[in-house]
Amino acid sequence: MNSINIIEILAYTIPSLITGAVAYYLFDAHFKDQQNNRRWLLQKDNQSAMLPLRLQAYERMTLLMERINPSQLIVRINPLSQDKDEYRNFVIAQIEQEFEHNLAQQIYLSEKCWSIIVTAKNATIQIIRLAAKNEKVINADGLREAILSDLLEKPSPSSAALAFIKNEVGELW
Repeated sequence: MNSINIIEILAYTIPSLITGAVAYYLFDAHFKDQQNNRRWLLQKDNQSAMLPLRLQAYERMTLLMERINPSQLIVRINPLSQDKDEYRNFVIAQIEQEFEHNLAQQIYLSEKCWSIIVTAKNATIQIIRLAAKNEKVINADGLREAILSDLLEKPSPSSAALAFIKNEVGELW
């Protein structure tokens, strides 16, 4: 082989290599774009399917916050006896039961929203426990009055959680 043959081979090979590299780059970019497009369409379909589930979870959490609101609890749950400790335990058990009934909804909520809901539940239980420790409270009716009078001075933990839930639902749109 002489140098002319080598130059001819290179003259044909180099443009074909460049053309092959450009074609590979274009096809690779096209396939990546198609893959991203499919992923976006799948995510869009999943999001439209998940939205009703998420809204239902927010609705259930709203109902939970309303049901464990101390003013609602006290009206809804009547004492079984006049023993304040028995009433306190009964009301706290009702809160825990409501919460456990809705426990699975956390998978549809943001972590921050779930944390606020758990905090509201715990704060509500704490309000009831503190009211029961009050020495002026001697029976279940006195405990009910103490809890209600405490709520007149400050908002319930449920109201803060409800405001956060409403705000987060507003962001879904």
